[in-house]
Amino acid sequence: MDRTLHEDWPAPGPDAKLVIGLAGGTGSGKTTVAEAIVHALDGERVAFLEHDAYYRDLQPLPFDERAAQNFDHPDAFETALMVEHLTRLRAGEAVEKPIYDYSMHLRTEQTVRVEPAAVIVVEGILVLAEPVLRQLMDLKIFVDTDADLRFVRRMQRDIKERGRSPESVIDQYLATVRPMHLQFVEPSKRHADMIIPEGYNPGAVATVISMIRDYLSRH
Repeated sequence: MDRTLHEDWPAPGPDAKLVIGLAGGTGSGKTTVAEAIVHALDGERVAFLEHDAYYRDLQPLPFDERAAQNFDHPDAFETALMVEHLTRLRAGEAVEKPIYDYSMHLRTEQTVRVEPAAVIVVEGILVLAEPVLRQLMDLKIFVDTDADLRFVRRMQRDIKERGRSPESVIDQYLATVRPMHLQFVEPSKRHADMIIPEGYNPGAVATVISMIRDYLSRH
């Protein structure tokens, strides 16, 4: 990390919710960091919103056209809905988070109910690239991992969890993932309050968790 905030902990929003933005490139390990935070705070209510759940519904398009979309561009996400949900959670209201089918590139009819909590984690490759989301965050974290490691992790994930072929993963990476990372994701790092290097860094994550616990003990 290039910055610690023990003495300069960000002031929470007026409704006393602590909103943590967690960004980084595809395969950077940001989801692992988010899950570690949620697991470590077991017993405390933590709300978790992942940007990937808010991919736009492409139902009107045939499958081939859906698959050809640029899923790494900000326009691929219904960020306005995520902002609405985050605003409602901060106000103490529960929301119905979408569920996205990555193999079919469709939003399903099911949702997941997310209850309001003292800590809200907002995770995704582009959450720090969106000014309206940044304005709702109290602490912004960027997980910074080498490109070759991120590519291998994405390849493994997309094949195992999303039913993709190696060829399609490579084609998508070269066509959209890498260019969008350079255009949108990497520049968003400058907005981070804290940078966690090399993916899952136990020491850095432990520091973040300790800071959150300290915040919860004082509010």
